[in-house]
Amino acid sequence: MKRLANYLWSKRAIVVALVCVALLSYYLAQNRLFSPPQPTYATARVIRADIENVVIATGTLLPSREVDVGTRATGQLTSLRVKLGDHVRAGDLLAEIDPKLAESALKEAQARLVDLEAQRAAATARLEKSLLDARREHGLIRGAATSAKEVQAADAQRKADEAGIVSLEAQIVQAKSKIDTEKTNLSYTKIFAPIDGDVVAILTKEGQTVVASQVVPIILKLAQLDVITVKSKVSEADIDGVEVGQTASFQMMSDSKGRRIGKIKEVGLVPQNYAETGAGAGSGAGKSANAQGGGDAATPIFFSATFDVPNPDHKLRAGKTVEVSIVVGAAKNALAIPTAALGEQLPDGRVAVEALGSNGKPERRLIRVGVSSHALTEVIEGLKEGEEMVIGEKASPSSSGSGGTR
Repeated sequence: MKRLANYLWSKRAIVVALVCVALLSYYLAQNRLFSPPQPTYATARVIRADIENVVIATGTLLPSREVDVGTRATGQLTSLRVKLGDHVRAGDLLAEIDPKLAESALKEAQARLVDLEAQRAAATARLEKSLLDARREHGLIRGAATSAKEVQAADAQRKADEAGIVSLEAQIVQAKSKIDTEKTNLSYTKIFAPIDGDVVAILTKEGQTVVASQVVPIILKLAQLDVITVKSKVSEADIDGVEVGQTASFQMMSDSKGRRIGKIKEVGLVPQNYAETGAGAGSGAGKSANAQGGGDAATPIFFSATFDVPNPDHKLRAGKTVEVSIVVGAAKNALAIPTAALGEQLPDGRVAVEALGSNGKPERRLIRVGVSSHALTEVIEGLKEGEEMVIGEKASPSSSGSGGTR
């Protein structure tokens, strides 16, 4: 009996022990399920790197210089000595207008001068006669051989002849000026190249009649293509960072030269459509569009920024549209952190960030920053190379799988 009692007690002890182990396991399991997991962080190291802040804009390729070649002569275009694409030098003869009208006008002006000079010669002879008559009458009056009336008449005739010569002299000056004008008009019938350049457009064909009355008719267009001007459209949000002297570049897929690089030479002070619509055009246009279409977006406003690039091979064609990159800030071998790590900015200009401390927990730091791009930001003070920056929390597998846990 005693052996049986001992056996039963040992069996109960085993059962109690198993129950205790089960309860302890359940308790530990519950604590693991409901206690919050320790967070893990996504980090990035403070490194040294080259940083560029780039503004992207749309650019249009234009000739560095373009001239409309016209004429002040009226008549038929009898000769066109160039064709599209020809390269010409300043002073080359480009075209000729029928000179008959100009030659006729010049001959008429020359004939008018000859007539006036003949009239002046006759008037000079008359003046000599009236001077002699007046001198004789003054001699006769002293001997009482004539009357005072005759003397007065002779003096009046002398003065009239002198005035006639003065009038003819003025008309001769006018006639000579008219001849110079007609010679100039005749010179307009020959059209010469005002600059070195390429013929990029021909607007008047050989045989057409041009009339130069109030508007100067355009015969053709010359453009200098050895240098291309890129006129960029920069948004109002980016224009404040764009300055003269900054590096700008673009690249076309078909261009084997790679990126074409230049320096900003002009930055617009007013929007590109300012001259057409006046001050406040952007906001006014936006309100009008909203009123008609019911939308909330205002009309975008763009400012111009231009730069030149060499084009010796003439591979760049005027009129093309390109994507322009303007470097508005750069830092070489600078301390850098991911831009995503930046927090709020304080009134004194410092920026809050979180660095990973030695205990593995985030520590708030206040830093000063410099050049910033979409990816990296320059650190001027507040951090050291090699420190770990917190850029976010990693999602733990257990929390993503538990869904309904609190």
